[in-house]
Amino acid sequence: MGLRTRLARFAADPKFQTWAARFPLTRPFVRREGEAIFDLISGFVQSQMLRALIELNVLETAADPVEAEDLAPQIGLTPERTQLLMRAGVAMGLLRLSAGRFQTTTRGAALTAVPGVRGMILHHDVLYGDLADPVAFLRGQTDPELARFWPYVFGGGAGSAEAARYSRLMADSQALVAQDALDQVDLGGVRRLLDIGGGSGTFLSHAVARYPDLTGILFDLPEVVVTVPPDLSPRITPAGGSFRTDDLPGEADAISLVRVLYDHDDATVRDLLAAARAALPDGGRILIAEPMTGGDRPHTAGDVYFAVYCAAMGTGKARSAREIAAFLSQAGFGHIRAPRPRRGFVTSVIEARA
Repeated sequence: MGLRTRLARFAADPKFQTWAARFPLTRPFVRREGEAIFDLISGFVQSQMLRALIELNVLETAADPVEAEDLAPQIGLTPERTQLLMRAGVAMGLLRLSAGRFQTTTRGAALTAVPGVRGMILHHDVLYGDLADPVAFLRGQTDPELARFWPYVFGGGAGSAEAARYSRLMADSQALVAQDALDQVDLGGVRRLLDIGGGSGTFLSHAVARYPDLTGILFDLPEVVVTVPPDLSPRITPAGGSFRTDDLPGEADAISLVRVLYDHDDATVRDLLAAARAALPDGGRILIAEPMTGGDRPHTAGDVYFAVYCAAMGTGKARSAREIAAFLSQAGFGHIRAPRPRRGFVTSVIEARA
């Protein structure tokens, strides 16, 4: 029996827990572990209180100090329930309490300023419902509503309203992804960038703004392409189509796949990367940016949040950088590079050459 196994068995013994909580040398460790365990237990409640803070615009309203009694009529709660919500915000580090008045903290202000975070939090009611029975979900015995929110994945003909809702949610957070991705790669020398699944053009817009000589092709489903904003850069050409059934637009010397692969199963990813390789000239580049799992070192963002989210979608899956690199190699790409992500909870990046 290994040392870690013996330690785990000791930790599972109630008598050992009681002793360790009293013994001075082990007491700090037991306290830290206990607090971490309780954070896991209370995570759902924290998420729901976060949603309430966002939906009621509390963090914006409390930019200046405010008492719960004065805030209550503004947000439609009783003073007692307002006090409950505000104190929860303090415990989560989003508000501070001083002399009976609440004010938004630096963390709370940053949360409201990050593009897409508000939409992501308000969108979580769909995911929460899908996870109401987690065991049934894991056994595949549920019909996740999240899969119906993303009908474009199934090629089921999303209507224009659904496509607009999808593009809006994606565009809200895509700016942050674009910034991080473009900070990790150098597109100098690229003449034309084909962005597959580019939505409303957020990533391409950031790319052409950063590289004055770059032009772009925005390739997405026709019902998505029609939602592009009227002020889209004239250096970006929209092209409607499906990479499942249509040829990729040619004459690009680089291709970007931003939050695309994790929407799809392995067979679709293989086909897409093969098509991308065929569309690129020798030496052409491919850029993949999306949240990834930790592989041999699982982490919360990739292996809890995004992995479960993709499973609820029903077709895709979050993958590690090593898995994606293997797909790239099979498709004929080389010189594969996966720089250390700046913020793995936003995106990770892999680039390769044809």
